[in-house]
Amino acid sequence: MSRYRTLVLFLLLAAVWGSAFMAIKAGLEFFPPVLFAAIRYDVAGVVMLAYAAYTTESLVPRGRAQWTEVGIGAVLLIAAYHVLLFVGQTDPTVTSAAAAVVVSLSPVLTTGFARAFLPSERLTALGLVGMFLGLAGVAVLSELDPNALLAGSTVAKLLIFGAAAAFALGSVLSRRVDSDLPIATMEAWAMLGGAVIMHGVSLGLGESAGTVALTGEAIAALAYLSLAASAVGFLIYFELLERLGPVEINLVSYLAPIFAALSGWAFLAEVPTAATAGGFVLIFAGFLLLKRRAIRAEIATLTDAGGRTAD
Repeated sequence: MSRYRTLVLFLLLAAVWGSAFMAIKAGLEFFPPVLFAAIRYDVAGVVMLAYAAYTTESLVPRGRAQWTEVGIGAVLLIAAYHVLLFVGQTDPTVTSAAAAVVVSLSPVLTTGFARAFLPSERLTALGLVGMFLGLAGVAVLSELDPNALLAGSTVAKLLIFGAAAAFALGSVLSRRVDSDLPIATMEAWAMLGGAVIMHGVSLGLGESAGTVALTGEAIAALAYLSLAASAVGFLIYFELLERLGPVEINLVSYLAPIFAALSGWAFLAEVPTAATAGGFVLIFAGFLLLKRRAIRAEIATLTDAGGRTAD
């Protein structure tokens, strides 16, 4: 039952984070980018702190290990990732397809960091082939134009690459910390700490709250990102990080574009193309290679169960 719960949570996380791209796109029309990310985690952090107060007895981190875990989450997974990503995407010469492919390098970067910090998390050569097949699928799904990828601002692309690297490094370093802090408590303080950092960056960039337009669409986008993509999404993420490790959990970056395409079709009338189907096939092939051992074990378990039932 635990295996199926993990699969359901993994798919739910991919769906929530994939569909979040729509909410971000909608919200950026009404908020300055870094301020938008900061307010998103103001709300999410307060919600998660209330949830932690209700579900745990450890509401405040104690000791170096627990505060280190919170600090890694606040600086790398929340603040650095969102500041670099949002600022990089404000460059009009950087297409959304190019940004999506750069961000989807996170699993590859995670593997590299894991090789340095977590030797037990290494992938086999065939697993690496599967990972790059998934990355190729994301590129096809995004209908990436190589000319468009090479065009535009180098600085902006480096910022987006930095966002992917920050998230990958944060995932690996979080796994290294020996802390028994409850997930909800860690998540709440990481979000609030990341929000404080982003508010400081927003002020430094000269963003103003006076430019925010609180329309119904803006509030809906903020609510979805704060509650679903942030509070619920990261709660699932950190639970799966403990179960799967940083390499496997960051493979959600390959499934998220699928749900982004589906939600775009459902809510924005974006018709899937042949490239979408091709991307799905490549991503699925990559996952088959990456999870081949688990799939074989599952088939063997089902076969044994069937044999016992027949007996």
